[in-house]
Amino acid sequence: MNYRMINYIMGQICKVEAAFLAISLIVSIIYGDNLYLAFLVPIAALLAIGIPLTLKKPTKRTFFAKEGFFVVALSWFLMSLFGCLPFVISGEIPSFVDAFFETASGFSTTGASILSDVESLSHGLLFWRSFTHWLGGMGVLVFVLAIFPEQETQSIFLMKAESPGPKVGKIVSKLRITARILYGIYVALTLVEFIMLVCGGMPVFDSVVNSFATAGTGGFAVKNAGISAYDSAYCEYVIAAFMLIFGINFNIFFLIIVGRVREAFRSEELRVYLGIVVGSVILVALNIMKLYSNFGEAFRYSFFQVTSIISSTGFSTADFDAWPEFSKMLLVILMFIGASAGSTGGGIKVARIIIMFKNGIAELRRCISPNSVVTIKFEGKPVEDNVLRSTNGYFVAFIAVFAASTLIVSFDTMAPSFTESFTGVLACLNNIGPALGRLGPTQNFGALGALSKLVLSFDMIAGRLELFPVLLLFSPRTYRN
Repeated sequence: MNYRMINYIMGQICKVEAAFLAISLIVSIIYGDNLYLAFLVPIAALLAIGIPLTLKKPTKRTFFAKEGFFVVALSWFLMSLFGCLPFVISGEIPSFVDAFFETASGFSTTGASILSDVESLSHGLLFWRSFTHWLGGMGVLVFVLAIFPEQETQSIFLMKAESPGPKVGKIVSKLRITARILYGIYVALTLVEFIMLVCGGMPVFDSVVNSFATAGTGGFAVKNAGISAYDSAYCEYVIAAFMLIFGINFNIFFLIIVGRVREAFRSEELRVYLGIVVGSVILVALNIMKLYSNFGEAFRYSFFQVTSIISSTGFSTADFDAWPEFSKMLLVILMFIGASAGSTGGGIKVARIIIMFKNGIAELRRCISPNSVVTIKFEGKPVEDNVLRSTNGYFVAFIAVFAASTLIVSFDTMAPSFTESFTGVLACLNNIGPALGRLGPTQNFGALGALSKLVLSFDMIAGRLELFPVLLLFSPRTYRN
């Protein structure tokens, strides 16, 4: 591997994270938190690593897929490692394992938390906690590509490793411009949500951090009661609508911007995604209607929770663990499905579900007529063999990691039930956030043992990077030339 080039890119990542921590330091100073060392120490450490590594650009810049996957996976663990230091140094999350879990949950846009009293955190750390969501949503490496572009051939490997979906490509000829367009759309949508929340009466600070959490489909709330603390149907509908929006493939927004609206709405994945949401909202609303005063109120809670789960945001306005079994089971199914490919959401992704479903039908047809030629199509085009192979490979890897993690968590000293172990791993691996039982929307992951927290931290990062970049770190062949 080209270790000099890897070190150079890691140095850029360190400098970018230091800059983002500096923004949180400014917020902390504005609110008078007196947490200078909590931010200055990790900033100084990051710069001490990043500046020497980037003083001289390597002459040999040959960069392949293996290096791309390696540097992306390593950088996310490194960002979580340094990103948790403000919590530890400030003493607001004194346990390093807990702080690492919280930070990994932030960057991976999972939203699973160990905090029982989130309102006790200072403004600076609340801002950093939610800011990690926004950074992780679109991807830090995508941001680096937009600011510090390298060769197109090596940049596409970084983007493929960090961007979710069975297939990743450029929306325009230059990858640097693609990254800038994606971040431009991301910033614009975040700003629109912020303005709408402020207009709805939400405090400015809360509007900022909740917009960060929604845009990154993360779900870190800054109130102990979550979004329901604002007691505003308007704000709930705004956040629910944007959770739905950020779960859509960003290529759709680009097509709309350039005037190709018909092509955008002909997207097969978009139609299936919206169809799943509409159907699930109606079914859940009908099922929980007896728990609320009228259908309108049941619809409001159903719409919020369904969009929160399928987009993998994890916000909650109701204790869905107390809902009927049908609704809970439907939400668990949505946890598996997740959002669209190319969005900021997690999960297996709607695109993969469609491809696997069509592949299953094709295999059934081949069993009936062995000599028949069956072509699998997605978005009106034949699915390439490498896409089909990667989709099947991802699902196998997902089941393997999911099963192994569930077994390890089941040994926890907390003695979690089967439901808690199963849904807890699922919520972390698919970057959902809340699970069921004692890990549900009104609880947290704080009571779990250190081993379980480290395993779930690994799952959160692995799930955000779609497994293979992280699994590559453990393969001996990765380190061979």
